Amino acid sequence: MTNHARVLAAIADDNNARIRDIAAHCRLTERAVQKIITDLERDGYLSHTREGRGNIYRIDPSKVLRHPAEAGLTVASLLSLLVKAEAGHAGPGD
Repeated sequence: MTNHARVLAAIADDNNARIRDIAAHCRLTERAVQKIITDLERDGYLSHTREGRGNIYRIDPSKVLRHPAEAGLTVASLLSLLVKAEAGHAGPGD
C-alpha cells in the first residue's frame, strides 16, 4: 500500500486527527504527512476546514483513483477493501 493510501485510511479512521498522530500511525515523518495531505488536497481526494487549532478533513469517496493498477476504483472502494483487510488481520482478542 502506498503512503498516500495509508494517510487517507488514517484520516478516514479519524477525520480530525492531528498530523502528528497520523504520522505516528503511518510510521512517517510529520513533514511527509504534510506533503501527502497537500498532494491529496491538490488532486481532489481530500479537503479540510479549520476548526479551532485543528483541522477537520473530508474525503471525497466518489473520487476515482488515478493509478492504472486501480483503474476505475473509487476512494470508497479502496477504503472498504482496507477495512475488510484490517478485519481479517484482527486477532481473537482484538
